[in-house]
Amino acid sequence: MGYHFSKTISMPMDKAIDHVTSALAAKGFGVLTTIDVAATLKKKLDVEFRPYVILGACNPGFAYKALQEESRIGTMLPCNVILQQVGEGLVEVSAVDPIASMQGVDNPGLASIAGDVRELLRQAVDGL
Repeated sequence: MGYHFSKTISMPMDKAIDHVTSALAAKGFGVLTTIDVAATLKKKLDVEFRPYVILGACNPGFAYKALQEESRIGTMLPCNVILQQVGEGLVEVSAVDPIASMQGVDNPGLASIAGDVRELLRQAVDGL
């Protein structure tokens, strides 16, 4: 089993971020955090890195259900979605597979929640 699913889209990074954010919103996810990895690496290490952004996506309803099942599951939230430039005008979008990330948690009650979140994230990525 892989730990992510991906799709490459043809658009500049700034438009891709907006496009992915809208696709996530259409499936009930909000973006809680946006981390510009390239800017952070430049600032902290003075190194150049390809455009690479991490979006912390959260579906409040499913997050609430997961927190009711497992009080420390917040250590694995939100669901990360990354965008990285892979060529001129090409951005690869990858989302974490919640089922893969939940395998380390011994709580069968999380399985159906992770499955539902996986399906919504997959639909968002596939629909880009």
